[in-house]
Amino acid sequence: MSDFLLELRSEEIPARMQDKAREDLARLFTAELDRAGLKAADIITFATPRRLALIAKGLPLETEAVSQETKGPKAGAPPPAMEGFLRKVGLTQDQLIERDGVFFAVVEKPGRKTAEVMAEAIPAIIRAFPWPKSQRWGAASISTESLRWVRPLQGIVALLGDDVVPCEIDGIVSGSATKGHRFHHSGEVTIGNAGDYAMKLRAAHVIVDQEERRAIIRAGAEKAAADVGLSLVPDEGLVNENSGLTEWPVPMLGRFDPAFLEVPEEVIQLTARVNQKYFVCHDKAGKLANAFVCTANIVANDGGAAIVAGNEKVLAARLSDAKFFWEQDLKIPLDEQAKKLSQITFHEKLGTVADKVERVAKLARWLVEEGIVKGASADDAERAARLCKADLVTGMVGEFPELQGVMGGYYARAQGEADAVADAVRDHYKPVGQGDDVPTAPVTVAVSLADKLDTICAFGAMEAWPTGSKDPFALRRAAIGVLATLQTNGVRLPLLKIGEGKAYFAIYAIGHGLSFEKLIDFFADRLKVQQREAGVRHDLIDAVFALGGEDDLVRLLARVKALQGFVGTDEGANLLAGYKRATNILKQGSTRVNVTAPELGDGADTEDQREAGLVRALNEAEPKAAAAVEAEKFEDAMKALATLREPIDSFFDGVLVFHPNIDIATRRLDLLRRFRDAVHSVADFSKIEG
Repeated sequence: MSDFLLELRSEEIPARMQDKAREDLARLFTAELDRAGLKAADIITFATPRRLALIAKGLPLETEAVSQETKGPKAGAPPPAMEGFLRKVGLTQDQLIERDGVFFAVVEKPGRKTAEVMAEAIPAIIRAFPWPKSQRWGAASISTESLRWVRPLQGIVALLGDDVVPCEIDGIVSGSATKGHRFHHSGEVTIGNAGDYAMKLRAAHVIVDQEERRAIIRAGAEKAAADVGLSLVPDEGLVNENSGLTEWPVPMLGRFDPAFLEVPEEVIQLTARVNQKYFVCHDKAGKLANAFVCTANIVANDGGAAIVAGNEKVLAARLSDAKFFWEQDLKIPLDEQAKKLSQITFHEKLGTVADKVERVAKLARWLVEEGIVKGASADDAERAARLCKADLVTGMVGEFPELQGVMGGYYARAQGEADAVADAVRDHYKPVGQGDDVPTAPVTVAVSLADKLDTICAFGAMEAWPTGSKDPFALRRAAIGVLATLQTNGVRLPLLKIGEGKAYFAIYAIGHGLSFEKLIDFFADRLKVQQREAGVRHDLIDAVFALGGEDDLVRLLARVKALQGFVGTDEGANLLAGYKRATNILKQGSTRVNVTAPELGDGADTEDQREAGLVRALNEAEPKAAAAVEAEKFEDAMKALATLREPIDSFFDGVLVFHPNIDIATRRLDLLRRFRDAVHSVADFSKIEG
């Protein structure tokens, strides 16, 4: 057994591509091993800005002989089919094996040296590599057949044990020599085998393990901040990105002019993060400090003073621009900014952003006035909605689109708007994804719902519903945001009511109506996905949705949760069994008459007595369950139905449903229908598995 090392050295690989590249390298390499009948004990991958590497441990020195069988055409197939198959497998017809009327080509492949397999696999992996973006270079690049790589490929290290695996691609010949750190090490680094790869490069100031570099950056940045009494603002995305930019990371702390702290914290953090890849710091009070941590790729002779000074100068220029945008934007009231929205097209069939704002403002007011969103001022909701998109035309959001909403909140507060209005402008986009905060302030809830509902209904009226993986208008994300907001705040939103012409006019602004059946189905599908991801059984969701006619998603979800708790109990399981038995019997019956309790004998355990017991149980359980459902106490409805368990079991144990007397048979069938309908008041149990 030997370990195999492959290093593909190039010019700088973008940090964002490195983790996926490691996965792709392992996947492609494993596929090549599988084709050759090889298997490694373990595969480890590394990535730095200048190299992509793989170590496969425990490879045999030779492959085993294998027999490869390929299924061909049936006996008597047309000659062209047979000829095509023979060309494919490179055999003659008399070399084929016929089995059960089908021809098979069986090719015996002898064992091969693993080094030969690797020599063929390396060029194949390089040519098949799925970089998101790649390029050709040099004189050969005039041909579209020339080698493509993310950046010009400069060297290949390929070692099986201590021996070089000879291969060549596009003039690049494999060997055992690589390069160390661009600045800290000149000349080549000769690798002996996979075991000394990381050690030899570390001596040349290259840390090949990305996880180790990340740990160095994380700990070093925290220490740099702590040394001056500050705390680092955690940012794993920045840790990963800086790891992908450095081979020998050295975190350093720098400062910026405290005057820039007048600019909102989000602006400073985004400027430092996006433009410069810097971490920011908080002081002991939890406020943004005038400090940042950058990550150098060298150990400087002056302790990093020049590097820090250069980074401070660059950040100062960036923050000066941000401060200029902030000060200029503050001079223009949001009402004035909002007028410019009429110059921005929202969609060619839906008008401008100003048209959307008008719809959202009216819908936000309606949600409050109808009492759907409680505790909010209708005037505040409308005011916030009319200002919520105004920051889209500000200089700051033009520079940093990620700050839309956030900057609007700052500008609204600065010009004296009520806190509820400013907060709603800031947070109305939320939630924008899984794990994002869900708004709970009433005015914000109204505007957030109005904005998302308008988008869904407007594009729904255009029949622009998502299909498959295509969702160009992010309607699924908007629906998930609506659902999260409704559930978090217990908002009772009757979707059908939105369709009333006087209440919601957006569907008329675009010239044709919205199918509210499709609207409810769309939300129902999103709720199913959401609940399945939360661990709710899909059959229970289907059991509640199958009842139909439900447009209150909060109420529907409460019913699902109550059902989930019920079917997990013995009473629920037994009632389900009784229900299924009843429905199976009903499939055989076809008549229906009114049910009345039979006259009982002198206490004898007769069929009539058991039948009457079920009637009495239904007479008691039905109104209790119906009242509980009406009061939305679904757990109580389940408890009422649970009382039917023993009567239905007793009924099945001692009653002949298909009695020879047609009147008795139809009466008993109708009793089972009544039992089934009582259960259906809560959910369609036919959809429940088990």
